[in-house]
Parts: sequence; structure tokens; C-alpha cells
Amino acid sequence: MRKLHQLTGIVPVGLFYFVHLYTNAKAMNGEAVYNDAVADIYHIPFLLFIEIFGIYLPLLYHSIYGFVIAAEAKTNVGNYDYGRNWLYFFQRVTGVFLFIFILFHLLHFRFGMLGSFGLTGIAVAGNADKAFQIVAVDFKSIGILIFYILGVGATALHLAYGFFLFAVDWGLIIGERAQKYALYGCAALGIGLFAVSTNSIFSFVRPCGLLPRLICAQMQEVSGNKNFTEKIK
Repeated sequence: MRKLHQLTGIVPVGLFYFVHLYTNAKAMNGEAVYNDAVADIYHIPFLLFIEIFGIYLPLLYHSIYGFVIAAEAKTNVGNYDYGRNWLYFFQRVTGVFLFIFILFHLLHFRFGMLGSFGLTGIAVAGNADKAFQIVAVDFKSIGILIFYILGVGATALHLAYGFFLFAVDWGLIIGERAQKYALYGCAALGIGLFAVSTNSIFSFVRPCGLLPRLICAQMQEVSGNKNFTEKIK
């Protein structure tokens, strides 16, 4: 069951996260580009079955068994102040926090069920043409903005260290030196995921997020030229 817990964290939940991250990153190029990206998702055949069996059920199992692991955890960071010991502790803390964060995210943006709490009561699903504005309105709240930054930070840490644990426990990396470099690689991955995710969040607040606007302007110019060429053909 623990092996299955690790596997569901990588595939399909981890895989879905990267697809989700790619879609959200398109917000840096503006409202129209992001709305088109969201619309493409809802044009996928058998989407409901993919969501249920490829996302919700694996995520539910990963979350429930994650609580079992967290309950069995014996943290001793106060006695042994090692890096791996702290990572062990934060892996469980972020797991609990992510259950709350992902549940909020799904109920709000996927199903639009939290409108009575002062948030936008419109689900992104079925309203792809309004997707950017739905998210942008809520991100005007400093509280929601900070909550999502903490959420993507916890996700980046949990997933990156999860890759490391998966590789070690499944015997993919053996030896102290190999594990040391693998941990460095996973740390770089986590930082990169956090940077991309945070920039995506701020892309709903200002054009191009935290990056210079010139970068997005150049991307849009290239995209515009490509669309013009395709129309001529």
C-alpha cells in the first residue's frame, strides 16, 4: 500500500500536476491565450472518466493513505537536526496542508461551490471564456493570493521530495553519493516548480507575472505572426 501511495503521487497525480502547471503558465501571455488553453482541456474526449479515474480516485487514495503515514510518523527534528530529518517532517506537514489546499481549489475553481464565502461563485468548468477573469478577481484578495503562494510552495516541496523518496525506495538510486546528487537535483526541481507556479499566480494580477513584460510581448508577437502565416496557408 505504501508503494501504491508513492506510485499514485508520481503517476497520475504528479503527471497531472505538470499538465496543470503548463496550462496555468499560459496566463502570462494574457487572457485570450489562457482562456483558449482552458477551453482545450474541456475538448478532451472522455474528460469526465479521465478526471474520475485518472485524478480524483488516485488523489483520494494518496491523500487518505498519506494521513495514515502522517499519523504513524515519529518526528524527532528537535533531537536530530539533520537536513533529511527536516525534509521527513515537512513532507508530512505539507501533505496535510495540501489536502486542505487542493480540496479548496477543486471546490472553488472546478465546481464554484464557495461563492457564499465572498469568492467568485462561478466555476471555471463550463465557463472557459471567463476563466481568466474568474481567477483574476479572486487573486485581488491578498489572503487568497498568499494562500495560493503557500499552496504552490507546499506542492513544489512535496512533489520534488516525493520524487526523491520514490527513486530511493524503488531502488532506482543506490549509494550515498548518488542519493546526495539526486537530492540536489530534486531541490533544483522544487525551486523551479515554485518559481513557475508563483509567476503563473502573479500573471493573473499583472501582465507576464513577475517577469519583464517585454518577454511576453515578444512571445505574443511571435504567436501573432504564426497565426497570420497559418491563415494565409
